[in-house]
Amino acid sequence: MEIAHPYLLFLGDVPDALAAKTGLGIVDWRRDWCHGQLRLDGCKADAKLPDMTPQEAAKSGVRTMVIGAVNAGGVLPDHWIASVVEALDAGLDIASGLHMRLASVPEIRDAAARNGRQLHDVRHSDMRFDTGKGTKRSGKRVLAVGTDCSVGKKYTALALEQAMRAKGFDADFRATGQTGIFISGRGVSLDAVVADFISGAAEWISPAADENHWDVIEGQGSLFHPSFAGVTLGLLHGSQPDAFIVCHEPTRTNMRGVKTPLPTIREVIDLTIACGRLTNPEIRCVGICINTAALGEDEARKLLAATEAEYGLPATDPVRFGCDNVVERIAAEFGKP
Repeated sequence: MEIAHPYLLFLGDVPDALAAKTGLGIVDWRRDWCHGQLRLDGCKADAKLPDMTPQEAAKSGVRTMVIGAVNAGGVLPDHWIASVVEALDAGLDIASGLHMRLASVPEIRDAAARNGRQLHDVRHSDMRFDTGKGTKRSGKRVLAVGTDCSVGKKYTALALEQAMRAKGFDADFRATGQTGIFISGRGVSLDAVVADFISGAAEWISPAADENHWDVIEGQGSLFHPSFAGVTLGLLHGSQPDAFIVCHEPTRTNMRGVKTPLPTIREVIDLTIACGRLTNPEIRCVGICINTAALGEDEARKLLAATEAEYGLPATDPVRFGCDNVVERIAAEFGKP
């Protein structure tokens, strides 16, 4: 799916910033696409955008209202429906990352039909994907993988795209989750693809391209996570990356939501290479990105230096320190642009 921007971010009446992480993530990476925010009474999140009504947003050039808030169960609260209908009547498309389909709400379905507007359920692609074939295709690809879920794979991929472009590389971020789709404007939410077609969807996300073009692919889950390893493996096989970056959060001991101990970075590198060789025998690790948000700057820099010494790979926090060192490694391994 392709979502038209600029955006109006709907934050509802969420109780904190974490509940608006989708909207705030869009602002972090695509501030120029975001013209305003719509908040209901009691909203405790603030994207630092102008507050707008749907009518004001439409007049400013906004094309899509993005539901940038989440809640338990991924269901649209009843008291949000009127705002969605108002936006449709103002001439805006609606995009949602919730689990429920927008058109399952009769008022929203009818408003979209009478206004000729699009409803984008980014977790539910209407495309039919082939099964993955594993055939080598042209172009180059780098994939973010993780020691766990929610360790910074999306932010790493976005920061790497930005840094590669700054160094003259032809590089594009490829989204595989709902927030990434809002940030890029297109992509597939792989966690909603039927299992047999995950690798095929990953092939579609990163198609054949010019030999000097890089797809920078957002990772999902972890090969070691008992809940989500299937999605991770399908993405690895389908994207057939030439290079990968391991993402890690250093304060965790167990994986999120389960009692499984966190794997080491070495275990992730070794298993990713072992599994990835099925579709790309030349796969290699080019860097380690560590989320140091919980650490002071001195402690973070010491950890990164120690990690580089241990693994012989560039290590960084891409949000805090950038990832030019990883780009330099890519250039050394695969050639400069």
